[in-house]
Amino acid sequence: MGVSTDTYAEWLRARDDTELRALFACRPELITPVPADITALSSRASAPSALSRALDRLDRFALNVFEALLVLPSPTSRGDLATAVDADVSEALDRLRSLALVWGDDRELRVAPGARQAIPHPASLGPPVREAFASYPSDRMSALLADLGLDSVDDIPGRIDFLIEDAGPEARAALDRLAWGPPIGKVEGARRPVTLATANSPIERLLARALLAATDDRTVTLPREVGLRLRGGRVFRDLETAPPPLGGTVRDQALIDRTAGGQAFTTVRVLEDLLERWGVDPPGVLRSGGLGIRDLRAAAVRLDLPEWTAALLVEVAYAAGLLARSGDFDGSGTGGRGGDALWLPTQAYDLWRLHDSERRWVAVAEAWLRSDRVPGLAGERDDRDRLINALSDDAIRASAPQVRRAVLAALAEAPPGTAPAADGVYAHLTWRQPRRGGVLRERLVEWTLREAEVLGVTGFRGLAAHSRALVAGEDAAKVLLKVLPEPVDHVLIQADLTAVAPGPLVADLGRELALAADVESTGGATVYRFTPQSVRRALDAGRGASELIDLLSRHSATALPQPLVYLIEDVARRHGRLRVGIASAYVRSDDPAVLEEIMADRRSDQLRLHRLAPTVLASRVPRAELLDGLRVLGYAPVAESAEGSVVITRLDARRAESAGHGTYAQAHHAAIGSGPDVSVITAAVRALRAGDEAARVSVPNGSPPRSPAAAMVQRLREATDRGSRVWIGYLDQQGQASSRIIEPARIEGGFLTAYDATRAAVHRFALHRITGVADVDGSA
Repeated sequence: MGVSTDTYAEWLRARDDTELRALFACRPELITPVPADITALSSRASAPSALSRALDRLDRFALNVFEALLVLPSPTSRGDLATAVDADVSEALDRLRSLALVWGDDRELRVAPGARQAIPHPASLGPPVREAFASYPSDRMSALLADLGLDSVDDIPGRIDFLIEDAGPEARAALDRLAWGPPIGKVEGARRPVTLATANSPIERLLARALLAATDDRTVTLPREVGLRLRGGRVFRDLETAPPPLGGTVRDQALIDRTAGGQAFTTVRVLEDLLERWGVDPPGVLRSGGLGIRDLRAAAVRLDLPEWTAALLVEVAYAAGLLARSGDFDGSGTGGRGGDALWLPTQAYDLWRLHDSERRWVAVAEAWLRSDRVPGLAGERDDRDRLINALSDDAIRASAPQVRRAVLAALAEAPPGTAPAADGVYAHLTWRQPRRGGVLRERLVEWTLREAEVLGVTGFRGLAAHSRALVAGEDAAKVLLKVLPEPVDHVLIQADLTAVAPGPLVADLGRELALAADVESTGGATVYRFTPQSVRRALDAGRGASELIDLLSRHSATALPQPLVYLIEDVARRHGRLRVGIASAYVRSDDPAVLEEIMADRRSDQLRLHRLAPTVLASRVPRAELLDGLRVLGYAPVAESAEGSVVITRLDARRAESAGHGTYAQAHHAAIGSGPDVSVITAAVRALRAGDEAARVSVPNGSPPRSPAAAMVQRLREATDRGSRVWIGYLDQQGQASSRIIEPARIEGGFLTAYDATRAAVHRFALHRITGVADVDGSA
């Protein structure tokens, strides 16, 4: 880095466009919005919040090198820095310069302005002697120096060895406890004045010899020079220049891939099963916007899954846009149901279902990776002891997507077939980003590993090949296809009214079988059972008896058993003999004997029926309730429209709106770490250069240019013809003057259309608001 500069802003200005693009890619917050010029960029880059975010991106070694720079005199040479940390600092320095945390050439390295306040105790060392004693009143400081026979506080470092020896072994032991940090200790009466003659305790002897500084009545601080002397001149005791190995067990990568592939297929199948069920019988939305614990438990029971796994699948479906709120949601957050709002599959779910299994899994896995929702929090209590429900905003944690990507990146660094333990992964990530630790991060790592196993991202804790492709941005679906179980188009139908699917079914057969039969068990093979209720469900959905028998005959590996044929025909014979319409509701049948049977049944009293005609009964209960009541009595009624036709009920009839407040906001899960688009960064650099150029134009008083109106228009026309840049002064609607560098395109209707280089956008300028025109070199 060869350009010698005097200030941080000048050093930034000397960076070429490639270096600035690299800076903005690493620190996108610096161009949100784009600074007006390089001076504004330097101020933003050295702001406390910006410095903190940049430091959060450093690994442990780069952070240690940065802290060493804070400890060493400023400026510091590259050689002195390498000697202080006893390691090669080339790569770390390149990283620090790319983040604009360190500036200057190798002979004069400096930290960014404000960095010393960002890390108050670098390398766990206290402040320099002069700063440590800055809070002492002048009379007390004079008395302390006189007692030690010193003229100035700057003389203390040269007497440290003698003063430590003079304090005695007990005092030395107290210093050793502070030597490697933290450099702060607690003691009563620290501010009480002591002298060499009156000091009794070890701490008092250290205070009397200026080896400790009293910060307040109960706090003492070890000055930096004393700490370094106690450390023997070393800045760090143990310096980790590389991340700790992940370790763990080693398995066959092919086994990991097959296991993860099977689980990926299971994830897609279970998600479809869940959303199909909710399309028919959707759960309500709580006023807090979440899913009720009872509904979550019911879903877990139906899917034969633990509650946390059900919560994971529900959250992933929501993040992928397959599930959304629909209806009137009041959002009062006071508990209970949120109006008429329901959790329903979206129209995007229907499109998702049309894709092959591998494509569907990629959509789900990508949604999980970028989502800031944390399924592991479902069922826990927040800081106010309130229950955190799945699908509620209380389950949002901004760091979740960054942790998930970091975990998968760590697994991808391990050799193929390696299955590291959670502790090893957390230690690895702690080295990668030591400032981002904490209890939440540790739990997020554990949850990520657990969820990855369920979703088929990993197998036996090892990263699958298709997940490596997903992390690398490659075609994960193509890799996953190689290990997915081959779908089958046949089942084994047995005389006990069960059907055994020897593997995953093709999509069409799977949907039809789920409609006509109930899943009895899952595993290597799925067992379906046909019941009168399941057959009636298929008939209600518009399937005919012959159509159903023909479907099962085509896909059965054996002859269709007679008991199943009898069941279908018997249910079909009774299906639709009763018609239910709206009175509140009515029951119609061509067979009066059936209606007599219903009226004679005492269980029908709750349906509040009365006869209108030999073939018609009226009821005061709603039609849906009447249909359910008759089915409980053992009948197979169908709904009838006002025109007398049969109303067909379909499993996928209910869907949430395709967009709106009920869908998952994409702004919630912008991929942390992915950075802004390259085109955005390029435009930001161009705008920054243009703004800096405008700010540095040399004109009287540094004010925007001013020109006569006629001359101004003429200059703009000439610049349009030449295609050259000019500098203009412009008044906004509030009358505030600003400078712009523009490339004029055309003048018409009292407006100038031009490319505004300072804003990186095409803009229309009102001619009467332009105060003047000047060439970019400043000539008016």
